[in-house]
Amino acid sequence: MRTGKRSPLHSMALMSGILSQLVGSILVGIFGGMWLDRRFGTAPFLMIVGLFIGLATGVYGMIKLIQRHFGEEEQ
Repeated sequence: MRTGKRSPLHSMALMSGILSQLVGSILVGIFGGMWLDRRFGTAPFLMIVGLFIGLATGVYGMIKLIQRHFGEEEQ
């Protein structure tokens, strides 16, 4: 990882992307789980499963976003 000069706007864009990736995927997982709970009558089991799936998806997307962000420096 290089420590070259980077604009503060790049850092803000990275943090905004990370935040939206994590929050968005967690919310989709929670609300999807709540919808399935209402449909199948399994409250709160599927909401909790959706939370963990959303969290795992968000962390995976965050890692990919960070790798893409720092990978473009080396080229």
